[in-house]
Amino acid sequence: MSTSRHSGQRPSRFFDSRLARRIPPIQCLLTFEALARLRSVTLTAEELSVTPSAVSHRVRQLEQTLGTQLFGRADFSLTTEGQAYLQQVREGLSALQCFPNHPVAPGRARLKIAVTPTFARCMLIPRLAQFTEAYPEIDIALQVAIPLLDVVAEDADLMVRYGMGHYADVEHMEIARDVYTPLASPGFLRRYGPIQHPEDLRDLPLLRSPLESWRPWFQAAGLDWVEPSEGSQFNDIGLLCDAAAAGLGVAPVRLKLGAPWLDNSALVRLFDLDAPSPHAHYLCWRTGTMDRWECQAFAEWMGKAM
Repeated sequence: MSTSRHSGQRPSRFFDSRLARRIPPIQCLLTFEALARLRSVTLTAEELSVTPSAVSHRVRQLEQTLGTQLFGRADFSLTTEGQAYLQQVREGLSALQCFPNHPVAPGRARLKIAVTPTFARCMLIPRLAQFTEAYPEIDIALQVAIPLLDVVAEDADLMVRYGMGHYADVEHMEIARDVYTPLASPGFLRRYGPIQHPEDLRDLPLLRSPLESWRPWFQAAGLDWVEPSEGSQFNDIGLLCDAAAAGLGVAPVRLKLGAPWLDNSALVRLFDLDAPSPHAHYLCWRTGTMDRWECQAFAEWMGKAM
């Protein structure tokens, strides 16, 4: 005769049913982990091949099941309870991937980077193959960021900004500093030359950009001139270089960004005198981003490559 009713030991069926009612659906756990890692509903939906509304629904379902809030709603930062639960979920998902004698192929990581236009074309993309060869399991997505308007995608993992580096809203590191000098097209020099001394710039059309002031170069050249207030203006260094190459005037151009125009002789130096730019390029990220290995790998690579 069975003694299970009197042995003090619960039947396994009763234990299993109680446990099953406490475990959230696996799709909710996968969504929670992805959203905590990517901090973007859009990227989470892309990774899981679902709609953004499905991501939101699964998170709400998980929070209702647990009876606690996991995310700070503004930026998908985790609450204290969310941080503790994330560790448990990751340990559980990792354990579920461990099948005896059947190693699981690692998934691809996605990294979205917001980059200023000319920096992307002239400095990052020519070197990017080095990174993709070193980390073939990381997919890179580049999108344009406009420095002056601070136009940056909300779901970008890493951002390249150009400025003084005083950014209170993000963590950052300097990745590229440069010197600059006046450049002009050969056709412009034939029309307005000869230009032999810095003083010869006085009556020439000087192109302007809010991204690069003339004043530091004037001072380096011993000229007590104020910043030009007239002349064509461009809010992108690539456009500034294109305008100078088209013969519109003399442009103050950083040598690293202006290298493609110098290399193909679309622009030439006017003087053997450079001035350090007061601005630099910075790699920026939100707190917690560097917990992801792919973000840390890209930041380390960029710090060396630029």
